[in-house]
Amino acid sequence: MGNGGAVAEGERIRVAMVHGPAPAEHDGVGDYVGRLVAALGRDGVEAVRVPVGPERAGTGWSWLPATLDAARRVRRLRPDVVHVQFAPSVYRFSGFPGLLPLLLEAGAPLVTTLHEYGWWAVPGWVPDRLWRPLERRRLWDRETGRLVPASARVVVTNGAHACQVRLRTGADGVVEVPLAPNVVDHGRAAGARARVRAALGMGPRDPLLAFFGFVHPVKGVRQLIEALPALRAARPGLRLLVVGGFTSQALPEREALAFHAELDALAARHGVAEAVTFTGHLPAARVSEALHAADAGVLPFTAGVTTKSGALLTMLAHGLPTAVTVPDEPDPALPLGEAVTAVAARRDPEAVADAVARLLDDPALRRRLAAEALRLAARHSWPRVAAAHRTLYESLLTPPPADD
Repeated sequence: MGNGGAVAEGERIRVAMVHGPAPAEHDGVGDYVGRLVAALGRDGVEAVRVPVGPERAGTGWSWLPATLDAARRVRRLRPDVVHVQFAPSVYRFSGFPGLLPLLLEAGAPLVTTLHEYGWWAVPGWVPDRLWRPLERRRLWDRETGRLVPASARVVVTNGAHACQVRLRTGADGVVEVPLAPNVVDHGRAAGARARVRAALGMGPRDPLLAFFGFVHPVKGVRQLIEALPALRAARPGLRLLVVGGFTSQALPEREALAFHAELDALAARHGVAEAVTFTGHLPAARVSEALHAADAGVLPFTAGVTTKSGALLTMLAHGLPTAVTVPDEPDPALPLGEAVTAVAARRDPEAVADAVARLLDDPALRRRLAAEALRLAARHSWPRVAAAHRTLYESLLTPPPADD
């Protein structure tokens, strides 16, 4: 096979997986790509990673030469399918990766996965009325350049992005493949509660809250820290474990250090510094252990939480009863009061404290949420994600039946 040939049932498919340069520990899309490539390998798909730019970036490179180099490497691979993972932040809001379809040879079908969509344009000063005719004629897309217009299939992770792509382009080749957890259950539940509490200096019955994911100003960690004094007034031993790194594509190192210092100062100002532990980036097995040890999870994102969040899916996959803020348009795939409990308001420490208190004071509620969380997470597994991708690739590589 190679360069877009037909595929027989069960035959191994070769995919050039094009993605941004950030390492997984600094980028959610990079983490997704690593897990997808591994899952595809177990499903008979050879996915070869082609980063646009150096994965351990130093100085002396830029996006145009990096895009040209990525295109050359894809051409040398002669893959059956070219699959580009796209989010503007992954490419630091450069428009050059959107030129990739113009640099690739004809033959192998192109697939683009949109991890972010519907809010950005390059260049940003072009008015909507000028973008619309270009997008409707499938000539150019304001966010992805030639990627969406040239793609045989556009993969989205949620219905909102699917609607946005269809609205702009009229494309009918949009495929929804939901996300899977950032961290799967590593089976370290036995003894996790005792081990983690001992490491934190906690008593066996002291409540432990967990936040998981990249720590960023939009994740609501400020409000979570500000909610701790009210929670600890009735539960003096309560602790908060913030599991995740600060440095990311969305928060470069200098800004990350400043935000970490801001949260440390905030915790000290509210008298809860000893109750908050920032773990930094942890190996997956230790994340799994921390989530198994927690009594409740809290994700008070300032824009609300949906099943687009790999952090939420990770908590659900560990059966962790979790309180979340709700977006302006709630996610129909996330039944509030069933798989999660809702925080009544965003950017509101009192609402966070009220929701968490309800969880901690109601063991029956926690058990019910945990059971439903596991059921929901089962629909978001990596084997399912890989199988959906293989089916998509096969649909592009299988020739149509001959006419009688």
